[in-house]
Parts: sequence; structure tokens; C-alpha cells
Amino acid sequence: MTCEESEVLLHAFIDGELDAGHSREVEAHLAGCSACSEKLETFGAMREAMAAAHLKEAAPAHLRRRVEAAMPVPATRVAGVSKSWRESWRESLGASWRTFFGGFTIGTALSAAVAASLVIAVFRDDQNQQITSEVVSAHLRSLQANHLTDVETSDQHTVKPWFNGKLDVAPPVIDLTARGFTLIGGRLDEIDGETVAAIVYRRNNHVINLFVARHLGTEHAAVAGETRHGFNVRHWTEGSLDFWTVSDINARELDEFCRQFMTALRPPPPPS
Repeated sequence: MTCEESEVLLHAFIDGELDAGHSREVEAHLAGCSACSEKLETFGAMREAMAAAHLKEAAPAHLRRRVEAAMPVPATRVAGVSKSWRESWRESLGASWRTFFGGFTIGTALSAAVAASLVIAVFRDDQNQQITSEVVSAHLRSLQANHLTDVETSDQHTVKPWFNGKLDVAPPVIDLTARGFTLIGGRLDEIDGETVAAIVYRRNNHVINLFVARHLGTEHAAVAGETRHGFNVRHWTEGSLDFWTVSDINARELDEFCRQFMTALRPPPPPS
């Protein structure tokens, strides 16, 4: 393992995101490389400093009260309260308590719907967070020797048919060399237990992996982006396909890649 390869993996190594094989390779390299060992110590000290700084935002008390108020009251609690408290509670709310949503039954149903929507939103976010982590891990794996491409060519008419019969989707392969993003090949990869197409581009000395699959994560028509461990990630849907792209190029350049790819993918409108 070279110092360049090790540096790419150090953040994932600190966070415990590497598999056992890659972890052993990094450990073996660190044992004989003082420069990378110093970088690891620097990254570790930075992580400890950020954790000690308490940078996480705590939800304000008024938000907690609003969420609790939206949740249905457990039946055992209602049955166990004293009559005097329940009566004073109703009196303080007045007659509107009984009529505002057509009574307690509709109010409880509304609260349950709100709670259900919150659960669905959290589930979708967690699912996409997991996919994002796996996309970054797949990108890191691809940077290892002899793993970047299964078919290495800049000819889109060679890369596209190479995927035939290997997947249940036909991934679009577009040559963006003239737009500053060089097609260098493709490969098969695995994300979230699903075999996906990985189309590989290069921007100067930076690798861009574009993963294409069907129903990989939750639906999201527009481009959504985030940064994970120094890598920029973008996700969007086009028809029945999900696209995830990741690279260490800056966010502006990756957004330009997404724009160029989608422009080339969509046919121009018919002349009026």
C-alpha cells in the first residue's frame, strides 16, 4: 500500500468503517511509515478536539414540548389519572377541546398520523444515510489496486454493452470527455446487498464513481447532496433508475458533472 492510498483510507480507518482486510493493510502500512502515522495522530487529535467541543446542537425545550404534545397519550396513563385532574384539564381547555377536531378520537388519529409521518421521514433519512455510507465505502474500495474498472476503455459503445446480461437494468453510459469528465470504464459493485453498475470517470487526477441501480435508497427526483468523510456525494432519480455519484473533487465540479450527465441523458425537446 502506498502513502497516497493510505491517506485516502485514514478517515474511514479511524471511524471503523473499513473491512478487516483493508484495516490490516492500513495497519501494516502505518507500522512502517512514520509520515502516515503522524497524519493518523493528527486526525485522531482533531476528532477528539471536535468531540470535546460539544458541537452538536441540542433540540430546544419548546420543540420537545411540541413533539410530545403531538403524540397520543397512552391509554394506561389516561385510565390512571384522578377524576379531579381530568376535570380540571377539560375545564381549562373549555368546550373547544371536545369540538376542535371532532372529539378525542379524531384528535388521537391526527396525532397518530403526525407520529407516523415523523417515523417514515426518519426511516427514509436513515436509509439514505446508510446508502451514502456504502457508496463512499464502495468508492474507497475502487481506489485500491486493480479494482477501479472491470472494463477499461473510454469508448461508451464498449462499456454500455459490457453490462448486458450482468444486471437487471441497462445503465446509461455517456462520454463526457469533451465536457471535462473523461470516461475510463465500468465495473460491477455491491451496495446495500444489491449488485449495481459503476461507471467511472476522471476529472484531472480525481476519480468519479457513478453508481446506477433500480430502487437504491428512497425516491428523490431532484439532485440531493452531502459530504461524507471528505467526499462529496450526489443522489438523484431519472425514470426508474437511481443515480449516486461520489468523488473528492469539490462540490461545484461534482454538481457540474451531474448537470452535464443529466443534460446528455435527456433528449432535446422537439423543434417547435
